[in-house]
Amino acid sequence: MSATTSADTGPTADTPPSPRRRGLSGWWFRPVPLARVAVVRTLAYLFVPVDVFLTTAWIRAHADVPPEWYAPLTIGRLLPLPTPTTAVVTAVQWALVAAALVAATGRSPRLLGSAVFLLYLQWMVIGMSYGKVDHDRIGYLVLLAVLPTVGRVRWRDRRSSEAAGWAMAAVFVTVVLTYFLAAWAKVRFGGWDWATGSTLARAIVRRGTVFSEWTLEVPGLLVGAQWAMLALEFATPLVLLVWSNRARVALVVVLLGFHLAVYASVTIIFLPHCVAVLSILPWERVPEAARRLRTRGRAGHPAGAAPAGAAPPG
Repeated sequence: MSATTSADTGPTADTPPSPRRRGLSGWWFRPVPLARVAVVRTLAYLFVPVDVFLTTAWIRAHADVPPEWYAPLTIGRLLPLPTPTTAVVTAVQWALVAAALVAATGRSPRLLGSAVFLLYLQWMVIGMSYGKVDHDRIGYLVLLAVLPTVGRVRWRDRRSSEAAGWAMAAVFVTVVLTYFLAAWAKVRFGGWDWATGSTLARAIVRRGTVFSEWTLEVPGLLVGAQWAMLALEFATPLVLLVWSNRARVALVVVLLGFHLAVYASVTIIFLPHCVAVLSILPWERVPEAARRLRTRGRAGHPAGAAPAGAAPPG
């Protein structure tokens, strides 16, 4: 993989740009501003304690589950991962949180980033090896996996990198495939009858809110919504053609709007997946926008002039 980044010292200013790639290779390795990765890295690592203590706090309870109930996922059988015990679960939990908080500062991005990914993977194996497997984790897992490959980056780094482009493209593809494969799973296990069944109706009966209960009284509405959901999820690979920053912002607004609507309807939210979705945004504009606001604020108060409302010297 051709990249403009070196080891943990980060990208070098005198590295000549690689020749322009074309076709599929050009899509995968399209240079991305390093500032985007820096902001995404901070968001991803700061989300870890939120996930550990809030979103997946129930995983901690597996420390008290009898070991014979542990049925590891395939990766848990292929790798020499320990059987969850009180000591193992506690150690993974606190090591993961500590590593993520330090990694969020940007220190040792390859070493600490790799540690966060491996510890979070172990946390997921502990959580999903008792019969329940959530599909909203893959995008976030891939995000944690690719962040260490970029190396050292800073919020105000204006340079672009093919390594950063590849990392963000990998997350983008995974996010899209999450929707597409969700539709495929519906058809694979439920057949096309899934769209004409009562999946949404059952969810609203069990977990409905004031925003969704009224839909039970409208004939055909929920069946139509199920067909629309299938159609949109199968069509999601088309968004990989989105290139412009404005279109990407619109895409993120639509995706997050969909998840907020689901939460308002049946109180289900896929927070790790939403964090992965946020990586699609052009975050490199945030530091620059903040700098312009500070510059504009200073320009409004030239040297020697007291701000409005300030007491005169004396």
